[in-house]
Amino acid sequence: MKPNKRVFVGLILVELFAIATMINISLCNGTSCIESEREALLKLKHDLRDPSHRLASWIGDNGDCCKWGGVLCSNFTGHVLELNLQNPFSPDDNEAYQRSMLVGKINPSLLELKHLVHLDLSGMIPHQLGNLSNLQYLDLSGVYFELHAETISWLSGLSLLEHLYISFVNLSKASDSLLVINSLHSLKELKLSFCELHHFPLLSSANFSSLTTLDLSGNQFQGQIPSRLGNLTSLKHLDLYSNQFNSAVLGWLSKLNDLEVLSLEDNRLQGDISSLGLDNLTSIQKLLLSWNDELGGKIPTSFGKLCKLTSFSMASTKLSQDISEILGIFSGCVAYELESLYLRGCQIFGHLTNQLVQFKRLNFLGLSNNQMDGSIPLSLGQMANLESLDLSNNKLNGTVFEIHFVNLTKLVSFLANGNSLIFKINPNWVPPFQLTVLELRSCHLGPRFPLWLQSQKKLNDLDISSTRISDKIPHGFWNSIFQYDYLNVSGNQIYGGVPKFDSPSMPLIITPSLLLGSIFDLSNNALSGSIFHLICQGENFSKNIEFLKLSTNHFSEGIPDCWMNWPRLRTLNLGNNNFTGSLPMSIGTLTSLRSLNLRNNRLSGVIPTSFKNFSILEALDVGENELVGSIPTWIGERFSRLMILILRSNKFHGDFPIQLCRLASLQILDVAYNSLLGTIPRCINNFSAMATADSSDQSSDILYAFSGDNKIVEDTSLVMKGFLVEYNSILNLVRSIDISMNNFSGEIPVEVTNLQGLQSLNLSHNLFTGRIPDNIGVMRSIESLDFSANQLSGQIPQSMSNLSFLNYLNLSNNNLNGEIPSSTQLQSFDASSFAGNDLCGAPLSSCTEKNALVTDDQNRIGNEEDGDEVDWTLYASMALGFVVGFWCFIGPLLSNKRWRYKYFHFLDGIGDKFVYFVRRCY
Repeated sequence: MKPNKRVFVGLILVELFAIATMINISLCNGTSCIESEREALLKLKHDLRDPSHRLASWIGDNGDCCKWGGVLCSNFTGHVLELNLQNPFSPDDNEAYQRSMLVGKINPSLLELKHLVHLDLSGMIPHQLGNLSNLQYLDLSGVYFELHAETISWLSGLSLLEHLYISFVNLSKASDSLLVINSLHSLKELKLSFCELHHFPLLSSANFSSLTTLDLSGNQFQGQIPSRLGNLTSLKHLDLYSNQFNSAVLGWLSKLNDLEVLSLEDNRLQGDISSLGLDNLTSIQKLLLSWNDELGGKIPTSFGKLCKLTSFSMASTKLSQDISEILGIFSGCVAYELESLYLRGCQIFGHLTNQLVQFKRLNFLGLSNNQMDGSIPLSLGQMANLESLDLSNNKLNGTVFEIHFVNLTKLVSFLANGNSLIFKINPNWVPPFQLTVLELRSCHLGPRFPLWLQSQKKLNDLDISSTRISDKIPHGFWNSIFQYDYLNVSGNQIYGGVPKFDSPSMPLIITPSLLLGSIFDLSNNALSGSIFHLICQGENFSKNIEFLKLSTNHFSEGIPDCWMNWPRLRTLNLGNNNFTGSLPMSIGTLTSLRSLNLRNNRLSGVIPTSFKNFSILEALDVGENELVGSIPTWIGERFSRLMILILRSNKFHGDFPIQLCRLASLQILDVAYNSLLGTIPRCINNFSAMATADSSDQSSDILYAFSGDNKIVEDTSLVMKGFLVEYNSILNLVRSIDISMNNFSGEIPVEVTNLQGLQSLNLSHNLFTGRIPDNIGVMRSIESLDFSANQLSGQIPQSMSNLSFLNYLNLSNNNLNGEIPSSTQLQSFDASSFAGNDLCGAPLSSCTEKNALVTDDQNRIGNEEDGDEVDWTLYASMALGFVVGFWCFIGPLLSNKRWRYKYFHFLDGIGDKFVYFVRRCY
């Protein structure tokens, strides 16, 4: 995985370590600290804010500062040698980490600690550190903070410095930085990673004859890698990761006879790997070349002579080589040392063979996202040191048995997602390993639920989605869900209900990944019954869940009212189930919610006012329910980030709230199939996210949740081009308005044409009058346009012929007239797109033919009126028959209340069934 390049705002971590030869450093147990140094520490404390009370022992009436927390003194002289005030919490626990940070400034009294060799605290970088001339180890790395420095000239006073770490400090304005560093002749280690550097340091070989480690990763160096690096003949570790170097030939590397680690990952290297000149790195142990998209060719056979190679990485390159050939190259002396082989996404093909058994020390094998096929060799089970195996997203097939894992006692991670492997495992099998990660999506595990999973007590990442399981989940497995931070069992035929959980016999262990938020996906199964136990009884794990997807099952009863147990929930999807009753108020306690999908249930009542608390909500889908009332105005007032609003197929009534115009980020609006009325407000053009075809700045991560390389995708359904379509991975690119099947009236506001990024516009089955806006042709992104079943009049605007992306059009059943504008686009539609109007021209009959037919009809009618006599006998008979028939049927209804009731009850039933049929068809 590529390191995170984000740098967080905060205070710095400064570490000054003593060299390994320092002695006599211990707690002062016999000698009190020096008075001047005690006073200096008290002044230091005075300028710091200490919310976690880590400096509580630093009090004036305690004369021996050597006994204060974080202070270490010489056992012989009493001088302060070490000051350790680092944050005790990991940055992964962000809340605790922030609470425990020291805040303030560094008092210059720190300079009184003349014998200080190790300093670790938080605060501003004081330039006075340059006066600590005895320093040999200086670490100013920001790592978790956003630091910058306009000058580091004070470093020149540290002539004895051997180890200098200034990573994650913005030095883009420190123009003197490289010159100053060049003056530090004693340097053995120099780390300047992620410092916003653009110009490569001079690094005179005369000045850096002792330099063994050079880390310049994560900067913005471009062009060729300077060949003068070949003069740093003492280098053992060279890290140029994540720059923009494009070198094709690196022959000068042959001068670095002691080079053990070389990282050129994430650059722009190009050409053939065999031409880079890496063959002679006889001391190399780690050779890392991944994420150079233009680097290709084949691994040369000469790499088989790199006998000390322990790690080789060439992921995301154009390798295009048979896997058996690669294993053959490394099967000589390299096979005895190689511990890590990472070739993800390299266009590798061919079969895995029994050559694997030769790699006795291999503990990491990553071959995912390639085109390997065939079966997994049985020799895999003999790779006793293997800890992580990733074969995901290949074309592997065949059967996997217990023997494939027989000696893999160290295996902790196994990924085979996206293959066609068939697992034939004895239900009573007890694996020799304890996995933490198991991902087998799309493999064939079923039909029985794999009972051996219950033996995996350390498993916290499990994906067995779409694995053909048709079974109940064992009760023991339900109890084990407390241990997962990623669980995906979607896309199977798992049935049964959620049982009552047993009380856990031991406390839940919170892993760092849990602290980052967990994913829980049971969607697309056949689970039924209530979800009460899951929502209301699982508080031991629910407080860490961020993504909960239970959609497309058969869950029923009411939605439980226990959502206060889910404070970190960002995405909740309960759609496509059989939930009934009103929406619980406690859902409103989910203040972190960004996406809520309750679509296609049988929910009733109004949208609770507690939903006002969703201040960062970006997607709301409550379509296809039985919700009532008017659309709340506060949706427009409180949901400023809303991108998706779907209220389709409910029983909402009243006007279109003008407050919705405040939703500038709105991309999808669907209020079809309700009883809304009134006009469409002209402020509709405030939907600025629909106003541009460029959606690059509108994309959002609300639709996704990630665990490692896995992406869980949210989905929703929209009527597009006359059909109900499910969108998921490209949902954030869709721009659509659907207000069909309501009672809206008035004219189509011309402001709608300002929404030039709109792809679908459906105003059908309303009461709109007036003309189609003349400038509708400016909506160049429109693909689907439906104005049917309204009362629109006038001609079709000529500009409509400019809609080059239009591939669905329905203008039928209006009062339009005149000739259909001539264009390749409009003439490509079926005649039904224009039916029920007074139109002519292709694809209908030509206007000349229509005019001729009208004239003929008029003449024929005139002739009939002149030449035929009226048959009064016929009309008299028809009138008598109508009177008799009318009273024979209507008379009993008027005189008999019971008949009248049953007749109208029959009509009501027919009407309800018709409306239900129409709603479901759409």
